[in-house]
Amino acid sequence: MRIGVPREVKDGEYRVALTPAAVHALVEDGHDLVVERGAGEGSGWADPEFLAAGCRLGDTSEAWGGDLVVKVKEPQPGEFVHFRPGLVLFAYLHLAPAPELTTALVSSGMVAIALETVQRGDGHLPLLAPMSEIAGRMAVQVGSHFLQRPLGGSGILPGGVPGVAPARCAIVGGGTVGHGAARVALGLGYRVTLLDIQPDRLRALDDRFDGRVDTVAAQPLAVAAAVVEADLVVGAVLVPGARAPRVVSEAMVRAMRPGSVVLDVAVDQGGCVATCDHQSTHQDPTYIRHGVVHYAVANMPGAVPRTATAALANATLPFLRAMAARGWRQAAEADPALALGVNVAGGAVVCAPVAQAQGLECPPLASIGV
Repeated sequence: MRIGVPREVKDGEYRVALTPAAVHALVEDGHDLVVERGAGEGSGWADPEFLAAGCRLGDTSEAWGGDLVVKVKEPQPGEFVHFRPGLVLFAYLHLAPAPELTTALVSSGMVAIALETVQRGDGHLPLLAPMSEIAGRMAVQVGSHFLQRPLGGSGILPGGVPGVAPARCAIVGGGTVGHGAARVALGLGYRVTLLDIQPDRLRALDDRFDGRVDTVAAQPLAVAAAVVEADLVVGAVLVPGARAPRVVSEAMVRAMRPGSVVLDVAVDQGGCVATCDHQSTHQDPTYIRHGVVHYAVANMPGAVPRTATAALANATLPFLRAMAARGWRQAAEADPALALGVNVAGGAVVCAPVAQAQGLECPPLASIGV
C-alpha cells in the first residue's frame, strides 16, 4: 500500500505522524511510504533519517497522494483540496464541533478515521491516551507558569512556603488527563481537588493518590465551589467523539479571583469551560476574560513534539500495519476498536456522537458500500 505522511500545517504544530522507526517497520512490511520533505524537522527528525528508514521524500501533493494518509491534527481548510474518493485519512479529527471539516470529508467520498474515537470494549482510548497523558502533565506545568504576575496571573506560588498556604488546583474530570494533572499538581505542592461524575473512578483515584487528593462528585454546586476557590482550574472532561459538555459556567469563572488561571484541555472538542469558547495558539496562548487568564491551546502536546511524536507512533503503528496489510474495511471488521474510529465513509457520518452533535443521519458502518 502507498502511505503518505504530510507535514503538519496547523498553527504551532510541530509533531509528525510517524517516526523513522515506525516508517522502517512499515517499509519492512513491504509498503511504499512517502514523507513530505521537512515533515519531521519540528520533532527533531531530519529528512536523511527518514530516507535511511527506507521511505521516499516528496512534496505536499505526493504525500497526500497515498492510498492511506497519516496525520496528527485535523486537516486545515487549505488541505481540503487533497480530499478525494478512495483516500483513507487516519488522524485526530475532533469533528463534533467542526461542521465545515465534516462537510468537506463527507462530500469528498473519502474515508476518515479519527484516532480519538478508536475505543476498546473496556472504554480505553488507546490512540488518545498517549496525548491525554502528555496534555494532563503539561496542563498544571503550563497553568502554573501563567500564575506568575508578569504574565497576568495572581502571583501565587503553587507550593507556598512555610507560613504561607499553597495554591489550590481544581481538576474537572478524572480520566487520563485529570489523573496526569493531579500527579503533577501534587508534585508542585498544590492543594488538589479532583471532580468526576463516576463514583467508582473517584474511589480508584482516592486509592491511587493515598487520600492526598480531595475527590468530589461533580455535581454543579460542588463544581462551582471548587472552581471559585481555585487558583488554577484544569478542564479535563471527555465524551468520546462528542462535543464536550459545558461543566464550568461563565458565572463560575466570573466569581473566580482576578489573576486565577483556567486551562481547558477539552477545547478541541468544543471546550468544557464556557469562557474557553475559542482556541488559542502556542504563539498567542492566553486571553483574559472576567479578570481570569484563559489558556485554550487545542494542540498542547505539539509543544513537546519529540516526546509526543514517539508516543503517538508507538500507539498507532499496530493499527496502521493492520490497515496497510488488509485494507481499512477488513481491518475494521476484525477489530471493533478500529471500527469505532471510522467517522466518515461512503459520503456519510458513521460515528453516532459526531452525527448527533451536528444533527445528521448516522447509517451503520456495515451498510456503507466502500
